[in-house]
Amino acid sequence: MRALLIILLLGMLAGAGYFAYSAMAVEGEPIPTEGYVALALGAGFSIIVGVGLMVLLFFSSRRGYDEPPHFR
Repeated sequence: MRALLIILLLGMLAGAGYFAYSAMAVEGEPIPTEGYVALALGAGFSIIVGVGLMVLLFFSSRRGYDEPPHFR
């Protein structure tokens, strides 16, 4: 069973690698400067949102907001 899982995961990795290679090998016009700026801003914004959510999760866990309620 474990070998089947490893074979399946390696097949998925090979498929993803082939897809990435075929996407990079497409000929056409290069990305304009505005495209690189938009890509950088989108990636930066995504990282900021991800870090912010993880910080909120950390503080929520530290202050006990994630614990079940204790009724008296």
